[in-house]
Amino acid sequence: MLHLTPTPLTLAIGISALLLTGGLAILAWRRSPHRRRTGILETCRCLAVLVVVILLWQPEWRTILHPETKPRIAILWDDSKSMTTADAPLPLELSDTPSIVTRAEWVKKALAANLWKPLQADGENELIIQPFATPPKDPAPLTGTDLEAPISSLLEKETNLRAVILLSDGDFNLGQPPVAAAQKMRLRGVPLFPIPVGSKSRLPDLDLLSVTAPSYGIVGENVQIPFTIRSSLDRQVRTVARLRDESGHERSKELVIPPNTEIYDSMLWRIEKEGAATLELSIPVAEGELVASNNSSKFNIAGRPERIRVLVVDTLPRWEYRFLHNALSRDPGVELTCLLLHPQLGPATGKNFITEFPSKLEDLAKFDVIFLGDVGVGTGQLTKEQCTLIRGLVENQASGVVFLPGPQGNQATLVDTDLSDLLPVVLDAEHKTGMAEPLASPLNLTTEGRKSLLTMLGNSEEENPEIWRRLPGFYWYAPVVKAKGGTEVLAVHGNRRDKFGPIPLIVTKPAGSGKVLFMGIDSAWRWRRGVEDLYHYRFWGQVARWMSYQRNMAAGQRVRLFFTPERPVPGTNITLNANAFDPNGAPLQQGNVAIDVTSPDGRTQRIELQKNDTAWGAYSGRFKIDLPGAWKLHASVAGSEDKPVETTLFAQGVEIEKTGQPARPEVLEEMAKVAKGRVIQPNQLADLVKEIKALPEPRPLENRIPLWSDWRVLTALISLLAIFWTGRKLSGAF
Repeated sequence: MLHLTPTPLTLAIGISALLLTGGLAILAWRRSPHRRRTGILETCRCLAVLVVVILLWQPEWRTILHPETKPRIAILWDDSKSMTTADAPLPLELSDTPSIVTRAEWVKKALAANLWKPLQADGENELIIQPFATPPKDPAPLTGTDLEAPISSLLEKETNLRAVILLSDGDFNLGQPPVAAAQKMRLRGVPLFPIPVGSKSRLPDLDLLSVTAPSYGIVGENVQIPFTIRSSLDRQVRTVARLRDESGHERSKELVIPPNTEIYDSMLWRIEKEGAATLELSIPVAEGELVASNNSSKFNIAGRPERIRVLVVDTLPRWEYRFLHNALSRDPGVELTCLLLHPQLGPATGKNFITEFPSKLEDLAKFDVIFLGDVGVGTGQLTKEQCTLIRGLVENQASGVVFLPGPQGNQATLVDTDLSDLLPVVLDAEHKTGMAEPLASPLNLTTEGRKSLLTMLGNSEEENPEIWRRLPGFYWYAPVVKAKGGTEVLAVHGNRRDKFGPIPLIVTKPAGSGKVLFMGIDSAWRWRRGVEDLYHYRFWGQVARWMSYQRNMAAGQRVRLFFTPERPVPGTNITLNANAFDPNGAPLQQGNVAIDVTSPDGRTQRIELQKNDTAWGAYSGRFKIDLPGAWKLHASVAGSEDKPVETTLFAQGVEIEKTGQPARPEVLEEMAKVAKGRVIQPNQLADLVKEIKALPEPRPLENRIPLWSDWRVLTALISLLAIFWTGRKLSGAF
């Protein structure tokens, strides 16, 4: 049946258009010597105008589907993994003795009860009982619960629904928002009666939520393994976190977990050998804890030898420079190059020394970390163009820069160069040469500093603060006003503060693809007192490795590859970044970079990276992780015969469907409200039957097809216009 809904204005316009067109058609027919041919053309014209006018009146073709079956009541019950949580009290309607059972057992008892028989009395209704979110025998990585899909599917199949009963804990983690299905039910006039199963309170549990370990570490060095634990216990728990590898080597750390909170902590792990190793972090099951399956997590980490290329630039051979030179030159993992621009004697010469700043981009691009001492812009020092190159190296090539100001105050001149934005602190322009201290002042670690691998001088986080308290103090510090936004302050002056608080002296920040460190004292060499090289060498070695970490994730002759996040889970989009070079080592100007990705199940795909025209040989791309396990990446420059860069990305398995989580009755309440139903509490099951029996008969299903957007109507209109135009041309009427 055709239904039109014109407004008074469109009705008047349409009738006027029809009358005018009809009048013009009759007039043309009477004047034409070929009335038969003209009659056909004018009929096409009138039909085309008629179709346009009808479309203007918003036509709908409506069909009424009268049900051929008895009214049906659907009972949908949740069969997901979260329903195995044991926190559902049985009401007296389902059990003679009160008890706590799993949500799934509660549902089974409810379905087996005689509560539903009155709905089928005298054949008044038909019952449809269907499970949803049943886990497959071989669970997929993203197996979970979709509350919207089963309801939408039911509405498509059934034409005579009287009501829908939903037995669920309300937890969903896949698909569209459940309220979308409730809106469809409202349009159909089918009420929803959800029955929430389970407790709103979380079960007593310690949950190891995440472990964010780096993808690789350097053989012989410590790596930091951060982790997060959530407690839903009502008491404080003293426990021990254990980190062990496949060979049984173990590290442990005592933890104090407050009640009903999340804690963020980390452990140190020393990489002993090359190659990938599987580690497991675990915490023991606490007294009263009901879920033990989430107390451990396994992950992979690779050990590799490393050769970090470091450039140190300074003017005078002050004590800080001398001992920094010794620390880095004796580090077996560091390849040191020095540029000492002595203002009176000229550049120093000798082993590991160069006499001028690298003039070619390919010569500068090989450095992973640049240390800038008491040097700035001026005669015999750096130029503004060289400062621009350093900034480009950090932002585009993932290198690091360390600012080590000194008593000459030369770094104050960097404020007027492109390195100004890289400085993580605001310097005092009135005290360029810094501040002297009559007595030794200590460095105090901040909260971030106590957790950072940069400032980890002990073998455990417990002993680290005590080591810093025992370190010799400093007698000079840089003229720092405050730290800039987006930075991380690791250590502050122990005795001095200004209107912004304690003066920040060790500050880090990200800069493009690279990292920046500001060290506002020149007395780290004093840390050798009584312990020789123990802390001094360790600190600078950690700085060099931390700043070059991303740059050396996967490096070859022609391509350097790094990616984020390092520890993805299935469903995560991976951002790939690559720096490509020509055969001479300069950033690639013309050419393509491709990544061949092999998934854990053997599937392969090629990703062509897009070039960033504003950066030095920088390319980027994305792909999606859909399986846990080892993803192999091979990066190469198109047409290059060099061996591709190979690396492995480890995707952690994740269960999005978990037990022990609290029920979410608020989701079911919103669905019931939208669908014009009512939430039925477990102790109100008898009332549910009465409410459903009181519902009216389902109304016939009405199907509406809006003709103004139907392709067949538009095709007919275009055909009529084409016939009319062609006919006029053939008949000679222009």
